[in-house]
Amino acid sequence: MALVATDSSTCVPGVSPEVFGTADFRRIAALAHDQAGIVLGDHKRMLAYSRIAPLVRNSGCATFGAFLDQLENDPATTDAVVSALTTNHTYFNRESHHFDHFAQHVRPELVNRLQAGDRVRIWSAACSSGEEVWTLLMVLLGSDRAAGKSIATRDLRLLGTDLAPHALEKANRARYVAKDLEAVPQELRQCWTTTDGTHAQIAPDLKKLARFRRLNLLGQWPMQQPFDVIFCRNVMIYFDQPTKERLVHRLAQQLRPGGMLYVGHSERASGPGIPLLEAVGPTVYRRRTV
Repeated sequence: MALVATDSSTCVPGVSPEVFGTADFRRIAALAHDQAGIVLGDHKRMLAYSRIAPLVRNSGCATFGAFLDQLENDPATTDAVVSALTTNHTYFNRESHHFDHFAQHVRPELVNRLQAGDRVRIWSAACSSGEEVWTLLMVLLGSDRAAGKSIATRDLRLLGTDLAPHALEKANRARYVAKDLEAVPQELRQCWTTTDGTHAQIAPDLKKLARFRRLNLLGQWPMQQPFDVIFCRNVMIYFDQPTKERLVHRLAQQLRPGGMLYVGHSERASGPGIPLLEAVGPTVYRRRTV
């Protein structure tokens, strides 16, 4: 759920927007597309300025062009530029119909497999600041705390990946404003969170099940084993069609036969991955078994 920022542009002290030319924007747009698959149309020009200008100012470069020139030999700053062009808008229990489907149609099989000693692996791709991860785990462990704690002792892991380091830091802290969890059913909150004033902390039983890693979905994926469930929601809307199709194909290949793929409400699977998938619900797909 790493999204291209949509806030209005603002002038950045010390860096005039007048020095941000069309050629500069074209270079930034090309970088965003090459590095992360993000498509920046012309209407995003001032947004790009407002996001990149602080980096230019802090670099000491006199112009955007000089700053962009130095990126060729500076992977760390290149990563910072790409991260600056994204923001992470998400919330707990987002697109709740997906969690309802997961609870009704996927959870029972996963719980049975775990109790039988099998391994279960779930991937939240573009997990942003972790809200999707914790919602999934709360739904999987359920509202019976004793039964949930038993499930948590099994061979269960959930991987959360994102491009933005600051989002992953928040996910790892697992601490949120308490009112932000109000969308989660109360019985799940009572089991798997504790409140401290205005904030809520995710329970240790859930935290030990999650691992957060930085990952560019366009790059190499180090995961060797297939996943039982993949959530990859509201990120493909910022990609062009060829990039979407390549990603869907890779996601389908990363699922075990019978595994489930959830995408965002305005996203659809298409391209060479389609023969591997069958639609089983609104923006829900199953990896074919044959």
